[in-house]
Formats: sequence, C-alpha cells, structure tokens
Amino acid sequence: MQTRKLGNSNLEVSAIGLGCMGMSFSDGPPKDTQEMTALLGAVVDRDRHSSENWVETPSF
Repeated sequence: MQTRKLGNSNLEVSAIGLGCMGMSFSDGPPKDTQEMTALLGAVVDRDRHSSENWVETPSF
C-alpha cells in the first residue's frame, strides 16, 4: 500500500482512505446513524488487519 506524508509531520497515512462527508452532509439527506456507525466500526476493524489507515472527515 502506498502512503503519503501528512503535512509537515512525520505521520504517514495510506494513499487510499474513506471519505466520510457524504455520511451526513452534501450527498442528499443524512444517512442512517446506526448504519454509518456500523460502517465506521467495520473500517476500523478491517484497518487492524490491513495497511489502509485514513478516514477523512471534513471540518465545516
């Protein structure tokens, strides 16, 4: 898995991640909270066993 350096820090994140903006904003009505919580839980669990480690959340 390719990684990218995060800003001016020494942190690296996977080049591919999960964009979360559409879960609650901008992509039609908000999604079901329980479904989105389950999805994030599955991503976190999967990330323990893979090299993907980037979950992007916008700050508006």
